[in-house]
Amino acid sequence: MDQVRVALQATDPLSRAGLAGFLESHPGLALLRSADEGAQVLVVAADRLSADVAALLRRSPAGTGVPVVLITSQINEDELLIAIECRVVAVLPRAAVTAERLAHSVLAAAAGGGVMPPNLVGDLLKHIERLQRDVLPQLDRAASGLTTREVDVLRLMADGLDTSEIADRLSYSERTVKNVIQGLTHRLKVRNRPHAVAYALRSGII
Repeated sequence: MDQVRVALQATDPLSRAGLAGFLESHPGLALLRSADEGAQVLVVAADRLSADVAALLRRSPAGTGVPVVLITSQINEDELLIAIECRVVAVLPRAAVTAERLAHSVLAAAAGGGVMPPNLVGDLLKHIERLQRDVLPQLDRAASGLTTREVDVLRLMADGLDTSEIADRLSYSERTVKNVIQGLTHRLKVRNRPHAVAYALRSGII
């Protein structure tokens, strides 16, 4: 079978020597002298994903789509997100690296897969949940072109409140509420208040 071409970068010589021995011992892997020789997978070893290491990844073939296997002593949630941005598809704790685990991660990366410790998968899922809860709804509202005040009025309209009740709830004058409703119906290109509420519900604005 064809060997997977692997490039190796490490921040210290001892790590490089040990990892090179692991990679060279596997018959399905071919260790290259340089990442520029057509690497299919890049293995990077570093104590932490520092700014310098992230910059190295962005300059490397990973920046053009080569998947990365990262071996590191520790990584937090913020660093994990940077790692994923830099095409890291597998993370191996330095203390747990064996020839078998390293080869498995490299072969998985070459095949389009990935390997993450369970705790990192948990951190990533928590981050995605926060995005869905906090960021995406705001992006949806921003994409609709509505202001926060217009969204608040729409919500109260959807709850069945009339103009005077909305004014009382938001501490606005009735004239202000009417102007807000007129502006959002024009911006959303809807016919009336019920149409505006239905549109906002369907599109996820409220």
